[in-house]
Amino acid sequence: LSPADVAEVITGIDERGVLGRADAVLSGYQGAAEMGAQVLAAVELVKQRNPEAIYCCDPVIGDVGRGIYVRPGIPEFMSDEVVPKADVVTPNHFELDYLTGRRTTTLAEVLDAAAELRSHGPKLVLVTSAVLAGADADSVAMIAAADDGAWLVRTPLLERNFTGSGDLTAALFLAHYLADRDPGTALGATADAVYSLLRATTEAGSSELLLAPAQSQLVDPDYHFTVEQVG
Repeated sequence: LSPADVAEVITGIDERGVLGRADAVLSGYQGAAEMGAQVLAAVELVKQRNPEAIYCCDPVIGDVGRGIYVRPGIPEFMSDEVVPKADVVTPNHFELDYLTGRRTTTLAEVLDAAAELRSHGPKLVLVTSAVLAGADADSVAMIAAADDGAWLVRTPLLERNFTGSGDLTAALFLAHYLADRDPGTALGATADAVYSLLRATTEAGSSELLLAPAQSQLVDPDYHFTVEQVG
């Protein structure tokens, strides 16, 4: 889709008088700065129609082991233009380090980096796929950090790559956060559902997330994990 196509869809929704019903805007991979600019225009319009709406940005830039994999100019646009306008951001560990110009390895360093990122605009940061020094090598962490606290949850590490798991995580976290605006509760519910669905996908030997066949895992997950307040 071109930015013009997206603009036309948003205009069409607005012309029907329903854009104000939107509780949030969620964005992921943006492809080009022109698309990013259109996403921001959509966010601005939604907030005009519903001042209580929030913008959740999954700042897709790269990942550990792969480095930056988006087009030139996108990382800078994400850092300079998009993230400051977001209310919630969901970077993975690599993206957190890129956006803050740091190299974080400990929980304290990750929390400091998340605080710096919040100082640029977002009120809530969800760090996904966090690998922390001293932690069990067979686990991976997610950390939600806001001005009034920080929370951590660990799940077992599944030894494979999943296409779309970041999109799934951002969408679920936003949905659970919208329900009661409690970052810790949203973190736990997201970890339970994401891990349970990824585990079902792994056990089925599927190359695609089992979003339809294992959809029950999203609302009634098989696995549950303890959320720890860490700040």
